[in-house]
Amino acid sequence: MKHDLLCDFTVDKTTRTVTVTREFRAGPSLVWDAFTEQEILDQWSAPKPLVCKTKYMDFRVGGRRFYAMVSPDGRERWVLREFTSITPKTNFKMSSAFADKDENPEMPGSDWDLNFSGQNGTTKVTASIYNESLDRMEKMIDGGFKEGFIMMLDNLEDLLQLYRLQRRQK
Repeated sequence: MKHDLLCDFTVDKTTRTVTVTREFRAGPSLVWDAFTEQEILDQWSAPKPLVCKTKYMDFRVGGRRFYAMVSPDGRERWVLREFTSITPKTNFKMSSAFADKDENPEMPGSDWDLNFSGQNGTTKVTASIYNESLDRMEKMIDGGFKEGFIMMLDNLEDLLQLYRLQRRQK
């Protein structure tokens, strides 16, 4: 691990839930923005060497984000997310499923519950990811979800560090 901040990944097969807790060296407002603003999300939310390309994002209850993770050779893996609950700056919930380029979801997907809390210059994000199907959860985990998601969170920490450096230089 390249940082000394909390990074925990827990799988609970009995509840079909994956819980990821990660701390960041940034205030809650900036971390919230990093998870909820398309321009920032596109900079970190794909594991390298993939890049993220958002087709559209409407961050409101009932709104959606439709984006692709694009490989260096141009292959696209589309994801459709629908925001189901938003408590500004502290929590949002969404359903998430892979989809084809025409927005037809591959079912089943998963339900995400993201919580944000800050203290002493750090922000803790806890993502609880519920899967209706144990089979789907196991395929997700076996498919490299843990490694990919942790890599994305590391991308975010690197981006936040860059923001901190830019602020100091101003």
